Amino acid sequence: MSEIKVPDLGESISEGTIYKWLVKEGDTVGQGDVLAELETDKVNLEISAEEDGVISAILRQAGENVAVGEAIGVIGSAGASAAPQAEAAPESRAAAESSSASPAAAPAAAEAPAAAAQAPAAPEGAAAGTAALASPGARKLARERGIDLGEVSARDPIGRIGQADVNGHGAAGQGAAAPSAPAPQAAPAAAKPAAANAAPQQDGKAVERKRMSRRRLTIASRLVEAQQTAAMLTTFNEVDMTAILDIRKRRKDAFKEKHEVGLGFMSFFTKAVIGALKAYPLLNAEIDGEELLIKKFYDIGIAVSAKEGLVVPVVRDADRLSFPEIERQIGELAGKARANTLSLPELQGGTFTITNGGVFGSLLSTPILNTPQVGILGMHKIQLRPIALDEERTVNRPMMYIALSYDHRIVDGSEAVSFLVKVKELLEDPEALLLEG
Repeated sequence: MSEIKVPDLGESISEGTIYKWLVKEGDTVGQGDVLAELETDKVNLEISAEEDGVISAILRQAGENVAVGEAIGVIGSAGASAAPQAEAAPESRAAAESSSASPAAAPAAAEAPAAAAQAPAAPEGAAAGTAALASPGARKLARERGIDLGEVSARDPIGRIGQADVNGHGAAGQGAAAPSAPAPQAAPAAAKPAAANAAPQQDGKAVERKRMSRRRLTIASRLVEAQQTAAMLTTFNEVDMTAILDIRKRRKDAFKEKHEVGLGFMSFFTKAVIGALKAYPLLNAEIDGEELLIKKFYDIGIAVSAKEGLVVPVVRDADRLSFPEIERQIGELAGKARANTLSLPELQGGTFTITNGGVFGSLLSTPILNTPQVGILGMHKIQLRPIALDEERTVNRPMMYIALSYDHRIVDGSEAVSFLVKVKELLEDPEALLLEG
């Protein structure tokens, strides 16, 4: 027998939420089989079986918060799992015999509760101990059905009561002749599920109540924290994307044929950001107490919108990567984000972040810092706009607004504006981008 425990989730993460169980009590599992999915602040992780056996108990249910190292279930041997079921067989036979007994036996059965009432009460600690060993799902089910957990037999070798035990107890009780007196008490219990299924309302109008995921709660908390702790400002500029669009048009087919990856915009922006960070290093720093940590490496976070919420996987040492290497890594990380298979190391330790709201049609926005970073660059939709070349000539050009949000505690406005101008210059002159990025 072994416990199913919450694995180490990496530094800074001490707990998670059970997203869903992939097995149920009584299922036979093999070593390495995935038993459950655990949702953390950043990623979802799979919990696997460490040995062959049978799921003898599920101790924590989906939606419950659990700590690292906590036991959430038990795997027993096939023999150990079968033993409690064999012991329960005589009880089932007795219930069946009771239900098929002659009418003359009914008075005797009715006297049993009275005799039990006159008998000395069981020690209070025994019932409390049994209830403490019941899973939350079992306790809820017992309350709904009006079942005393102290009367439920556990099939689990360690005495833990699961939902299957409560279901089994209810089935056995239905087979026996029940006393008439408790019957009125069953009506309120039966009415509870109907009330629980009623649509929630607000001011007499229907609403939907949905629990926030752990990741969404974390995103909400961190965004509020960023606005409360940083002196955040945003500065804007616009980029003429003509030169980059021309390069992509001329080179995209040959680029994809040679490197087996498309030539997108993110590699250009990543290289431009790196060139600007080298010129203005405070945008690649963070505050540590009363000191600044100015980082001499360039791990660029790329914000990706996934089903469970926004995540920011990191392209490591992006200054050492070529255009196709950057495009390939971003594509792989974005794919993992949408498939919910990112690992914790792929999400930790970025020095600066790029977010592209333009893919959703955003024309202009003010991105929020990904703390403890002190800078984030927002890209937006490319749109044809009339641009004055001189006093007499106006042309339509593909323009993109870009936004830099920064922490004014360590980055002055002049430095932030100069950083954004540098990004603009490098993007509008791709030859300079190749040299400086």
